[in-house]
Amino acid sequence: MKIRTVIADDEEPARNELFFQLAQLEDVEVVGQATNGLEALELIESLRPDLSLLDVQMPGLTGFELVRALVAKKIDSRVVFVTAYDRYAIEAFKINAVDYLLKPVEPNRLSQTLVRVRELLASDARGDSAASKLQAEALQKIAAFVEKQPGTPDPIAIKNDGRLALVQSDDIVFISLVEETVTVTTGTMSGESNCRTLDELQSQLDPAVFWRVHRSHIVNIHKIKEIVPWLTRNYILKMRDSNGTEIPVSRTQTKRLRDYLNL
Repeated sequence: MKIRTVIADDEEPARNELFFQLAQLEDVEVVGQATNGLEALELIESLRPDLSLLDVQMPGLTGFELVRALVAKKIDSRVVFVTAYDRYAIEAFKINAVDYLLKPVEPNRLSQTLVRVRELLASDARGDSAASKLQAEALQKIAAFVEKQPGTPDPIAIKNDGRLALVQSDDIVFISLVEETVTVTTGTMSGESNCRTLDELQSQLDPAVFWRVHRSHIVNIHKIKEIVPWLTRNYILKMRDSNGTEIPVSRTQTKRLRDYLNL
């Protein structure tokens, strides 16, 4: 019996790569692909696949919102998140998701996930009510995770020396865009974010604290160590990271900084 699978991702290369990997497996059949959350909901509702591979950030409905909709409709499909947004990984594991894969998905890692899926489906086939109940509870917890606690910002995930680190927004000193890579710097480390743009990452942060002082830099105004005059009434900000990094302030942001600091 084949594992009937739906892939939902708004990025075509990611869908194609997953499809290619799954096509190599004799017991997996991709029965549908969706490009957004709403399309995925309709597809899963109509096809009732055994397995749904969902991106987290999709137009229409996010992956977590999609799962909440599936639970509300009492649609039973094993769910695996496949995403570049690793900041949700810890939460997903805490709520006992089937699995959480980071892009680019490695074949060996996908194989491990499918072992888990096969075991769960075998439990279903045997009528293992305890396993089914646990999975249903897990899906409800995933759906509930969409309802974030007000005033509790998510940690920001960054890649540092090949490892994944979670940092609280209060610990961030500044964020920079360097050669199309968004880099987050704290007082003790620096690492790459999976966000594609500064705007994307800034949308997750408190705008009263994190200022876009330059087209390539966002600073935590509580982490400015020195303000150094530069050129004609412009400034350089010396930050409180281990390197004492200097960040230029653009002409358009200089007035805001003067007003805030009564300069």
